[in-house]
Amino acid sequence: MTELLKSWLSKGPSSQQLISFNHHNIVTGAVFTGQVAYLHQQLMLSPSKRWLLASESSDLFAVGLCAALLAGKEIILPANTQTGTLSEITHEFDGVISDQAICEGKCFIMLKKDLTQSAGVWPNCTQFGQLILFTSGSSGHPKAVRKTLDQLDAEVTVLEHTFAQHLPQCSVISTVSHQHIYGLLFKILWPLAASRPFLSDLVEYPETLTYYTSLFPNLCLISSPAQLSRLPDALDNEPQLRSPSLVFSSGGPLHYDAAQGVAHCYGKQPIEVFGSTETGGIAYRRQTLKDQPWQAFHGIEIKQDNKDGALNVKSPYLEDANWLRSEDQIELVEAGLFHLRGRLDRIVKIEEKRVSLVQMEALLESHPLIERAVLVSLEQPRTQLGAVIVLSEHGIKELEVEGKLSLNNLFKAHLLTQFERVTLPKRWRYPDALPVNQQGKHVQALLLELFNHD
Repeated sequence: MTELLKSWLSKGPSSQQLISFNHHNIVTGAVFTGQVAYLHQQLMLSPSKRWLLASESSDLFAVGLCAALLAGKEIILPANTQTGTLSEITHEFDGVISDQAICEGKCFIMLKKDLTQSAGVWPNCTQFGQLILFTSGSSGHPKAVRKTLDQLDAEVTVLEHTFAQHLPQCSVISTVSHQHIYGLLFKILWPLAASRPFLSDLVEYPETLTYYTSLFPNLCLISSPAQLSRLPDALDNEPQLRSPSLVFSSGGPLHYDAAQGVAHCYGKQPIEVFGSTETGGIAYRRQTLKDQPWQAFHGIEIKQDNKDGALNVKSPYLEDANWLRSEDQIELVEAGLFHLRGRLDRIVKIEEKRVSLVQMEALLESHPLIERAVLVSLEQPRTQLGAVIVLSEHGIKELEVEGKLSLNNLFKAHLLTQFERVTLPKRWRYPDALPVNQQGKHVQALLLELFNHD
């Protein structure tokens, strides 16, 4: 298999390659080259090595990404751009590349569509830069995951080798952010390297999705379990006249019924991809059967820990050739084929966003009205968080005066300094003390009982 991404990044796009589009604009290879050349020149003039990159527009994000890689810079991709999140990693970067001012006191390069070199030439590169993604660590602090271009190239090349036959002249649209590893690979890097244009906007509504599926004969949809679970109802559970050629889902297992619902509307089940920021893609499946096992990608070795069933991975997407232990529990079927059996740590997926319960609990307990906070994952009607809060003396008085709803909103505002709104607890309980068993330990079942009645 060839080095698809590295080859493309070394040469740049042809002037005619269609890079991106939306309902009122297209970006050709010639325009993209001019934008990358302009930004590359600015980066080469700066001694700053580490640059945070953030942009809502995927085409501008791609400009920043390519320019910084070609300039040999370290590119920092935060989990989100909440002020609390950025303040936690502020020592990790010297400058910001963004389409909006998001961090004071740092070098800043503004991403704009009209910043370009009219006679731009694709920059030469002697040494590619690296990416550092920040994800929720089990300790509660953001965990840095370094990705070299060799690692990303290996994954892009395997994706093309595995799925290209399903993607005839496809355009790519996405309901997930390019700031995370899944969207970064599937919406930006793989389409660029394989000359597939991508939608520069995020698809947020089913009507927008229907608009583009009716417009393009071949479309690849990059989505997530939470979004795909809601899609059949949004399409009135009716077979569609025009459907994507391929639908990808990642961020967690898709429920079997949801997979069949999408198949009823679009003619086939989504291809689910299992992996993480640390490991990259590990395996994939299409749920034609209940509890369909996962098939490891080409070049990925897996084994099951005999003690606790933890998944261990050896992969060309990792920084070395050693086995990496994952906190996902598996049941091995045969070589390269396995079932997922839940998590072994306190990292949960809420709306496909990885949330450290330790980190969220620590932030809650930093509030003066809270003495203790414990979070539990509730599975019905869909995965969401429940918060069990023991209030301080001042907090108890506040509850009596202002009421529960006021406190809920106050604590949500506190959490929004570090967490995205969709990940916040949906249900709140204020017992006098945390429920414990005879040994004085908090038991999950006792905490869950608090949420049995509203």
